[in-house]
Amino acid sequence: MMKFTIFLIFAVVFPAKYASPQSCVIDTLINGKIQAAIDSKVHSILAKRRLICTTAFSRGANAYCPSGYLATGCACGMACGSWDIRGDATCHCQCANIDWTSARCCKVAIVG
Repeated sequence: MMKFTIFLIFAVVFPAKYASPQSCVIDTLINGKIQAAIDSKVHSILAKRRLICTTAFSRGANAYCPSGYLATGCACGMACGSWDIRGDATCHCQCANIDWTSARCCKVAIVG
């Protein structure tokens, strides 16, 4: 039984430890060049991104952001502090008889 246990240790543990995939130096160099090219392109695109924001104002309980913008915050007239964002681009004030609603609208854009 002792011989069988030792055999299992050698048969299972040692090959698993030394059976790691071997990498070729050329493969490593090529992968490095590819990764550097991808990183360069991604960095140049991400460096040009900007957060562009505008304010949308409306009479009544709803203010709508322009196309392509998302509502990030709202303000309501008549000291109403209860609001929600509907459908990502509409600010809705929840108090009755609201005279005005304002939406802060933002988008990420690539400039330059």
